[in-house]
Amino acid sequence: MTTVLIVEADPVLAAAIANNASAAGFSASTAGTGRRGLALLRHDSPDACVVGLTLPDLDVRRLIEVARADGIETPIIVVSAQATEKDRRQAAQIGADDYILEPFSMNELVARIRAATRRLDRLGEAQEDVIEIEELRIDGREVQAYVDGKSADLTPTEYRLLETLARGRGRVISRDEVLQKIWGRHLSHRDRTVDVYVRRLRKKVDDAAPSHTFIQTRFGVGYELEPEPKPAGSEPG
Repeated sequence: MTTVLIVEADPVLAAAIANNASAAGFSASTAGTGRRGLALLRHDSPDACVVGLTLPDLDVRRLIEVARADGIETPIIVVSAQATEKDRRQAAQIGADDYILEPFSMNELVARIRAATRRLDRLGEAQEDVIEIEELRIDGREVQAYVDGKSADLTPTEYRLLETLARGRGRVISRDEVLQKIWGRHLSHRDRTVDVYVRRLRKKVDDAAPSHTFIQTRFGVGYELEPEPKPAGSEPG
């Protein structure tokens, strides 16, 4: 059974989310503080985690940073009553998988949880082949990428994005297609999730590569994975 952890300071909202998750067939548990939530993430390894933006003891961004630094790859969905574009961007930058704004329907939240766990399932079933493009090596057996022989230390979502671009080599992939394949939703007019993750990939892949950049922006269309030589004398970041 799919397990869901709800980290939410408001006990009424936490109970409502847990009840709806249980009605949808999930096994739900709750934590009222960030530190308790981290402890359960470490100990129980849930399939998904829903986190409220305001916690009494720990900033949600710090919770996500610590979880990711500990190697916890559980999909994390942030729930917030107030969110600016900056909030969404920062959440994605530190490893949140999704962001849902209150008021929301419980059906929508359950759908987001299902989408997050499906992405994790697909990652676990990654094709076990190796894609090699110049000094970039994408290893489906290890679910990791290597740049000039060194691990890029990609998160599962970053790996999935890189693999999607690599398997589509030779054509431009639109932001909406990427968002649908990886996050299970269509692009809204202010959604910059794909752009945030592309920037993260560029830091880990393009900046580290000695001879090429790999992720190219095709303005007005989307992104393409195609190696292009770096200018002579440029140094890896």
